[in-house]
Amino acid sequence: MNVLRFLRGCKFNEEKTKNKLINYYTMRSQLPEWFGNRDPELPQLMELLDMGVFLPLRHHDYEGHLVVIVRTAIHNPQVHQQNDVFKIGKMIVDLCMEEDEMFSVYGVVALFDLAGVSLGHAKQLPPSVIRKAVHAWQNCFPVRIRKMEFFNAPIHVNVVLNIFKRFMTDKLRQRVHIHSKGLESLQDVINPDLLPEEYGGSNGTLKQLIDHWKKRVLDKRQWFLEEEKHKADIG
Repeated sequence: MNVLRFLRGCKFNEEKTKNKLINYYTMRSQLPEWFGNRDPELPQLMELLDMGVFLPLRHHDYEGHLVVIVRTAIHNPQVHQQNDVFKIGKMIVDLCMEEDEMFSVYGVVALFDLAGVSLGHAKQLPPSVIRKAVHAWQNCFPVRIRKMEFFNAPIHVNVVLNIFKRFMTDKLRQRVHIHSKGLESLQDVINPDLLPEEYGGSNGTLKQLIDHWKKRVLDKRQWFLEEEKHKADIG
């Protein structure tokens, strides 16, 4: 992993950069459920790639942010493990850090599509898992979260979101916005020209975006297998 990416993500603060580097590689060692067995050709990962659980848009927004659609309930919680869902997301984040210099400079806007969220999905996110997920973004990845927009949000989802907020810094909590109106409010946040047609945009179809990211991940299969070896020695 290029140290310059961590410097950029930490605004060239050397102490913060050192801490994030340590946290990042320690996280990779301590969470094999997210950072081990990252062969994208594994059947359980291929299925999630085909679903499109984590989809960066093709173009950055006008402020330079990478915009990512996180389809939180597209998987079947009776079939797919939440750890594999997180794994695919973090594989794509690592790939973006590797290939997109703007990612660590300008940060990310995350759009969480909550359509179809069920009790089964909520049960996959106990507080211990939520804590690890928030820690990864706040303290490990060299990427600044600019906005977290939750849309298609049913009322009961606030219970889980409140647990997420409990582990966030005040600054990050202020960047969380919850929309109950769905696509109508989403277009107030993101230029529709960037979004796929299914989200009210004009930038291709969701299937095209899914196929684009599936190909990019599979093309980097050997890189993922090599990257899996890079962890902190915490023995």
